[in-house]
Amino acid sequence: MSNFRNHVQLIGNVGEDPKITLLDGGRKVARFPMATNEYYTNNQGEKIQNTDWHQVVAWGKTADILEKYTAKGSEIGVQGKIKTRSYTTEDGNQRYVTEIVADEVLLLGSKAAQEAGEPKTPRSKTSKKTSAKKDA
Repeated sequence: MSNFRNHVQLIGNVGEDPKITLLDGGRKVARFPMATNEYYTNNQGEKIQNTDWHQVVAWGKTADILEKYTAKGSEIGVQGKIKTRSYTTEDGNQRYVTEIVADEVLLLGSKAAQEAGEPKTPRSKTSKKTSAKKDA
């Protein structure tokens, strides 16, 4: 039952190429926005798309996979948890940031492109599971 606490699973599209940062000690972090879409039909019969944006952070091997195989527009699945942090701006204002900390990533796209090792290309609708556990 503890696996249900603070557990997030999303399928969506990478909004920008992941920003990769190499920290002191060789630790790697990837940050990117992710869009998830919900579709419904309103009372007038029109199909409506609702898009939500999420900030995603991934560390270590998961960041390596994102750097190598994803780009803006790539369809991916993310599993992790929600974290909120705060900081103070230079002018003294308190800011809060809510992020999805990705433990695992599922690349959704063409099998041929993944097997050929073609990096940085948006994927089509077929899938192949590629994941890495967070090494924090």
